[in-house]
Amino acid sequence: MREKILSLLEKNSRIDIKDVAVMLGVSEVEVANEIATMEKENIICGYNTIIDWSKTGDEKVIALIEVKVTPQRGLGFDKIAERLYQYNEVTSVYLMSGGFDFTVIIEDKTMKAVAQFVADKLSPLETVLSTSTHFVLKKYKDYGTVLGSTHKDERILITP
Repeated sequence: MREKILSLLEKNSRIDIKDVAVMLGVSEVEVANEIATMEKENIICGYNTIIDWSKTGDEKVIALIEVKVTPQRGLGFDKIAERLYQYNEVTSVYLMSGGFDFTVIIEDKTMKAVAQFVADKLSPLETVLSTSTHFVLKKYKDYGTVLGSTHKDERILITP
């Protein structure tokens, strides 16, 4: 039941508990209790809304920054990640395999603000060896949701 609830919530965090209960064939109380338990256990860490900022007057610049670091003895990557995710501009931090150690995703008002963040806050950290910044030009799909598409009516028009 747990995995099914998580799957439904991942697709639509606003789904009504009553609908989940009907889909799973259990009571609303069972669903509510299971969700509460998963929240307490930090399995469910939050609920997010996906916004297409390009359709608002408040666009944001999103940057993916590849970061190479030197891990500190005895602390590893976790302490560095903790330092990185403390910045307000940072929306996500991922430990990576391959040619760099972290992907840091930030959002700010302008490219200049992103550059300022990298120059003033990220690069000066003693563990940071190098960075490479990539700007998101357009989002097509975000967290499984297609953005900016208009529903295409595929019905055949029949006229008398």
